[in-house]
Amino acid sequence: MAASVDPLVVGRVIGDVLDMFVPTATMSVNYGSKHVTNGCDIKPSMAINAPKVAIDGLPDQLYTLVMTDPDAPSPSEPSMREWVHWIVSDIPGGTNPTRGKELLAYMGPRPPVGIHRYILVLFQQKGPLGAVQQLASRANFSTRFFADHLNLGLPVSTVYFNAQKEPISRRRRAESSVI
Repeated sequence: MAASVDPLVVGRVIGDVLDMFVPTATMSVNYGSKHVTNGCDIKPSMAINAPKVAIDGLPDQLYTLVMTDPDAPSPSEPSMREWVHWIVSDIPGGTNPTRGKELLAYMGPRPPVGIHRYILVLFQQKGPLGAVQQLASRANFSTRFFADHLNLGLPVSTVYFNAQKEPISRRRRAESSVI
């Protein structure tokens, strides 16, 4: 299991966003036909819509998925660290986020400058979360504080990808091919 955490240390996911943990679950994340692996590159135009996420586990286990950008607005000056892109709770094991309760609607990557890390973190819940207070802002979110506040404990799985602003000409081609 240590080998699955190593890229998270090298990519500073462990440290900037999460504390060291031992993965105990697996999740598969795909944007279209592109499978997300730690540190891979995803074009923002490919990630306009929420990814397909498959979570292992038993149906009586519940999970929370959080997606954040710790590099907002700029990797060299992350004054909005973390920018939260998506939160889904009460996801039954063996299913996907469409079976859970979306607490914060998905927002695709929009890096204004530099290469940003986008981190998907999975927590196993101790039970149904119930009512969760709405966030006042997507800026300055803390995955650690959120997990602590909701008694989620350490993550059970995580994966991250990199994205950077696309040239306008490439972005227009990609958007027109989606239509």
